[in-house]
Amino acid sequence: MTDAPPPPKRPGSLRRLQALGLFVLQRLAMLIVVLWLVSTVVFFMLRFVPGGPFADHSERAIPPDVLRVLEAKYHMDKPLWQQYLIYVHGLVRLDLGPSMTIPGTTVNSLIAEKFPRSARLGFLSVSLALLIGVPAGMISAAYRNRWPDKLSLGVAIIGVSVPNFVLAAVLLLVFVRTYQWFPSVGLPTHGSFFDELPYLILPSIALTGFSLAYITRLLRSSMLDVLSQDFIRTARAKGLAAPTVIFKHALRNAFLPVLTYLGPLIAATFTGSFVIETIFTFPGLGEYFVRSISNRDYTVVLGVTVFYSAFLITMNMVVDVLYGVLDPRIEAA
Repeated sequence: MTDAPPPPKRPGSLRRLQALGLFVLQRLAMLIVVLWLVSTVVFFMLRFVPGGPFADHSERAIPPDVLRVLEAKYHMDKPLWQQYLIYVHGLVRLDLGPSMTIPGTTVNSLIAEKFPRSARLGFLSVSLALLIGVPAGMISAAYRNRWPDKLSLGVAIIGVSVPNFVLAAVLLLVFVRTYQWFPSVGLPTHGSFFDELPYLILPSIALTGFSLAYITRLLRSSMLDVLSQDFIRTARAKGLAAPTVIFKHALRNAFLPVLTYLGPLIAATFTGSFVIETIFTFPGLGEYFVRSISNRDYTVVLGVTVFYSAFLITMNMVVDVLYGVLDPRIEAA
């Protein structure tokens, strides 16, 4: 009796696809749990903070009858546990509720209106950081301890040390107030992306300072480590040109730490920088989030927080998937 032939091995691509599907399902489950925890903690923290959306913020107090109507409309006359269940029920249906300080406006519509503006600003900021930081880090590693390396490290130290609000103030003073090379702060109410571009340049530069310097230093350190590996010595011993060794072999492996940083960076910049948008009076999601905190707009604060958390987890999941694309030795798990 002959032995049965061994079962055929599954192709590696199929195993990787299955691992990727399992990874996505795990992250989706994590997303639900994290969003529930974040919404629960923020919900009760807001309720325990003194004041409220209908508190007396002016010299004229809200009449008691009007106050009772407002509280009934937004379910604030119910016990706290019922308010929480009502909010969770809306969150399950992806309904973040109405704004408590802007009549006739929902949190979903506010995010849909404000987020694209912040995303355009964040896209410019991340693009500048990558377009300048990646070449600067590569040149710094290739010319280690020589003047290009010292110059890029000096600029990186300045970028990391100077807070973005200080850089924003300097940019406003020099390029808007003194030389008037750029238009005033704000954003035109109508127009295409190219009409908005002059208003986006200075905020994006102010937002880019730290991330640009960090990417430069991170890629330099990673490139130096990769360039000392055996496979780089083998590539050079085969007579490959220096640009081929740097771009084809070294950069792909050295970029992994930068890719890790890009996840939270994209989430932070695309959802709006609270400080930068406030300084430039940029009508994005971050600037409005600060205003909603001052006005105790519970639903807006909760909605933006949940949206930011979901966006952050999604970006980290995308980064983990790209890990496996850049380095086949890494499997999503």
